[in-house]
Amino acid sequence: MITARAAASFTPQGRSVAAARAFVRDTLQGWGFADIVDDAVVLTSELVTNAVVHAGTQAEVLCLRAEDGVRVEIADRYPERELPLRHPDERPYADPDRESGRGLMLCAALATRWGVEYTATHKHVWFRLDLPDRPVGTRSAGPVVPDQFLPLADSRVRVAVLQVDASDAVSAWNEDAEHVFGYAAEKVVGRPLAELAAWPQTPGTGTGIAEALRLSRWEGSYGIRGADGRVIPVYASHLRVRDAHGEPSIVCLLVHDDERALLQTPVRAPATDGQLSDARPADPFEVFIGSPAPDDLDGLLQRTVERARDMLDADAAFLLLATDDETELEVRATTGLPSTRQRFARVPVEAGTSRYGSARLPAVHDDLSAVPGAVPLLESTGMRSVVTVPLKVEGRLTGSLGVAAENPGRYSNEEALRLQFAADRIALAVESARLGELERLRRGSLSFLVEASDLLAGTLDRDQTLALMAQMTVPTLATWCAVYTIADPASDPYLAYVLHEDEERIDGLKALLSRVEPPEPVREAGARPWPATAAAVGGETVVLPLLARNRVIGMLTLGKPSGEHFRREILELADDLSRRAALALDNARLYSERTAISRSLQRSLLPPGSPAIPGMEVEVIYRAAGEGNEVGGDFYDVFPIRDGAYGFAIGDVCGTGPEAAAVTGLARHALRLLAREGLGGPAVLERLNAAILDEGARSRFLTLLYGELHPQPDGGALMKVVCAGHPLPLRLRPDGEVTPAAEPQPLLGVMDDLELYEQTLSLDPGDVLLCVTDGVTERREGTRMLGDDGLTEVLTTCTGLTAGAVAARVLRAVERFAAEPASDDMAILAFRVPHPREGT
Repeated sequence: MITARAAASFTPQGRSVAAARAFVRDTLQGWGFADIVDDAVVLTSELVTNAVVHAGTQAEVLCLRAEDGVRVEIADRYPERELPLRHPDERPYADPDRESGRGLMLCAALATRWGVEYTATHKHVWFRLDLPDRPVGTRSAGPVVPDQFLPLADSRVRVAVLQVDASDAVSAWNEDAEHVFGYAAEKVVGRPLAELAAWPQTPGTGTGIAEALRLSRWEGSYGIRGADGRVIPVYASHLRVRDAHGEPSIVCLLVHDDERALLQTPVRAPATDGQLSDARPADPFEVFIGSPAPDDLDGLLQRTVERARDMLDADAAFLLLATDDETELEVRATTGLPSTRQRFARVPVEAGTSRYGSARLPAVHDDLSAVPGAVPLLESTGMRSVVTVPLKVEGRLTGSLGVAAENPGRYSNEEALRLQFAADRIALAVESARLGELERLRRGSLSFLVEASDLLAGTLDRDQTLALMAQMTVPTLATWCAVYTIADPASDPYLAYVLHEDEERIDGLKALLSRVEPPEPVREAGARPWPATAAAVGGETVVLPLLARNRVIGMLTLGKPSGEHFRREILELADDLSRRAALALDNARLYSERTAISRSLQRSLLPPGSPAIPGMEVEVIYRAAGEGNEVGGDFYDVFPIRDGAYGFAIGDVCGTGPEAAAVTGLARHALRLLAREGLGGPAVLERLNAAILDEGARSRFLTLLYGELHPQPDGGALMKVVCAGHPLPLRLRPDGEVTPAAEPQPLLGVMDDLELYEQTLSLDPGDVLLCVTDGVTERREGTRMLGDDGLTEVLTTCTGLTAGAVAARVLRAVERFAAEPASDDMAILAFRVPHPREGT
């Protein structure tokens, strides 16, 4: 039965893939389906990519919620795109080495069910993901147990009771909560519980705090950040209730993690009815673990160490899992030990040369004080005697189980044999649960890296790339992060960005790191410890090189607080992220460098500045088309030729962008050089025409208005102009009359032999000469164009204005003529002879 639906459409653009992923993620998390979000996001990413990139059509995504799962449909509008069963070369259609078909392979691998459906106008690819079964809690009474076997607790047992309202904010906080966590009630009430909870941040595993608060009942371990900043491990029981008004809230009971027996739901033993013939044989695994067994790895491991501790009447127990290469063991569960401090710590499999120093064989140590370092995990814990046994599956070491006591000589080979039997019963279940966790982590990591790659590829700004790198690692992978950059091989690492999950600690962390020598750049990939920072900051710190194009361009430093350790899987994920981030950071660097070079070269093509011409007002406005361009195909120049004579030019090279800008540089420099040689206007343009034609295939035709300006002693100005294929200059009289000030002649860069002539005009006080490029007159809005008539109409309204005001009014008219940004370069050059009284 469909209980909810959500739909969205996405245009055929690359960024739609990320938008579709976000839509599916938000929808499923809103429905409380966190367990299947990562698989749904990965499948949606592939199928929407097929629609918007390969099919090139709009993609429609529909999410349908049912009580036991979700169905997601992705449709495109390319129904004639067939789905062949075999490729023409007889290879399967879905081949991992081919770009096409991978989405269907993922559906087959991840989805509970999937299929392809066709209609007259659409093609639907759908998949269904079922929710994993959650064990239903049971209630039972424990057996009578001798006093010495009862769980330990403080003399004054404290149970923190807090209530969380519908907005997930704390609404009640009892006296025991004040004592355990150090916060007074008035400091906590009203704050979201998520601000206090240190929830496990491993991608793809576990349930988030928000999801846990939505469940009707939840029980498990997490941490609460105390008033002193330390994380206090707790065991919690949540119950969702309604008040007298029907408003939902959550009652939370919390105790110290080592007192979990106070709240942990007891396991119900298999019921018997006295008829042995009907009873099924006892499962050795269930005999040791109890039934029902936890369905998650952490719960199974924690149950195991507690059963092992109780079985041998120990003070502590621990379980470690082996790495894939069987060289190290990783602490995954403890009881009676500082579990938060030891979790995910690494110890070697072979700690010594004797059989007692190897985790591959059972070992009994009567007194650890006589053999320091024999069991590294127990150093400085007060434990004296210990027995350890290996967990093996098909002869391969998968872990180690141990129990310890504070008194020496507590254990013998008989206890080792009992513990080995228990380890043999649970080894296969532990390995199966570990592989399941790795698979969930792999899927979560894949989703994390897909979204991280999209974010990093979406910017070429160096500072934004640094911020994204840090924000993607904190708090998902680490508690804090620092990014060092290296400008060149001869430069020292520079602390470029620092981020901490607690914003109030960022400045302090940055100050600490600035006083520590930066890590040494190393080309070897992978994470390595950084003891110098660990000593200054505290906790575990690792450094990953940022390698791009065979060069170390920086380091990514990740840190955990004291008592926490990095998991191997998290470091591998961080290594993958660092490679992607390094390439994005280097791309941003290259883009910034090339942009700076481009701008420097473009600025060299612009005139250094307009000279002050006595008795004249001169104003220039220049706009180059295209993002990041400062110079295009249009150009201008005003320059002194000799005393009392000034040259000016405004031109338009065919095209826009760098190719056109190269010709503008040639034209501007040639005009200055030829004019200062004493050549007249026609001779200057004829030689420029020859220079353009000499460029061969790189030559471009050019329209150019060139002239000489001679200010007159009586206050007017004499101008000699040549208009080679350029829009005619317009003359504005003080009475508002507008007339062309020159005649059209052939443009440059087309013919070898040009016959150009020079025209002379006089500007009187109050006259304006307006020169523009065709980016002004050819400004379009649909089929409408500003044109010569439109420019003339604008100019008639400019009587009495200064040259600057005339140029500004023309620019404003051009911009208002159309809503879209201009697609062509544009230059405006205005001259005006002021009245003598204006200078007083």
